[in-house]
Amino acid sequence: MHMKEQLAKIREEALEAIRNTDVDSALDAVRVKYLGKKGELTALLKQTGKLPAEERPVVGQMANEVRTALTDAIATQKKTLAASAMEMRLAAETVDVTIPGDRTELGHIHPLTKVVDEITDVFTGMGFEVADGPEIELAAYNFTRLNTEEGHPGREWTDTFYITEGHDDPKNDAVLLRSQTSPMQIRVMEQKQPPIRMIAPGRVFRKDEADATHSPMFHQIEGMVVDKGITMADLKGTLNEVVKALYGPDAVTRFRPHHFPFTEPSCEVDMQCFECKGKGCSVCKGEGWIELLGAGMIHPKVLEGCGIDTDVYSGWAFGMGVERLAMRRYGIKDLRLVFENDVRFLKQF
Repeated sequence: MHMKEQLAKIREEALEAIRNTDVDSALDAVRVKYLGKKGELTALLKQTGKLPAEERPVVGQMANEVRTALTDAIATQKKTLAASAMEMRLAAETVDVTIPGDRTELGHIHPLTKVVDEITDVFTGMGFEVADGPEIELAAYNFTRLNTEEGHPGREWTDTFYITEGHDDPKNDAVLLRSQTSPMQIRVMEQKQPPIRMIAPGRVFRKDEADATHSPMFHQIEGMVVDKGITMADLKGTLNEVVKALYGPDAVTRFRPHHFPFTEPSCEVDMQCFECKGKGCSVCKGEGWIELLGAGMIHPKVLEGCGIDTDVYSGWAFGMGVERLAMRRYGIKDLRLVFENDVRFLKQF
């Protein structure tokens, strides 16, 4: 076959092969097959030295035309393949914005946190400030300065988590996990002179075995008011408003005499059972009333220990258990559920 015919055949076959490529790798293989150092066109051109002298220019020109045609065809096909690949990618990545998205499950505020937030909102709305203090306390703040002297059952190692014993002053220097939020009374009165209106939510610790109604770690909210002319009537009026804000305007309270070392007189506050209205049922265990909190007028000895003149100022304080309020609010039967972080339980709130 004459070399011109061979060139024409290579051109026709190569152009057909280029048009039939569908990916870059196949196109590159066609280029190597025909235009590479060992390609068919290159091999054919090496034979031009055997041609008569008068044919060499004509064959050389034709070979250059074939090379140019194949190079241009390859470049064009490369652009075509790139455009086709982009179309396929766009089609594959197309998002139908009318299709609903995947639902993201949101977390829940813990029931204890909800109750603390609600109570805090009530008191801050009445002009109270929120105080925070250490969970690791000195016996002086947890007991002595709250008029809880040695010999009180709460000071025993069987009731309180002691970390170290007192040395120079065993009664006051012992380090412990606070058993109540009441030390915040002393800390606030040390730092601020009356008038004082504060609440102090926080964790407290006692050596209780964990069961349906007890836990070695639980939460309390301490509240205190110190000002001129503060009386038991102020305490009752404030706590009545708080109970109504938490449980509704029909909530009924009663105040029973009690004893706490750091208040005098002292009382416990009950709420009439919302289920039976005082008749007695399973919710209130037949009592007709549900115990809410302890309170009283701050003992003069506690005020004087903080440098407050009891001839001028008086005050009241209360302490309530957050878990107890949460269990009643949400119908929780077992206190351990509150601390176990079981998602099945927490999803209810």
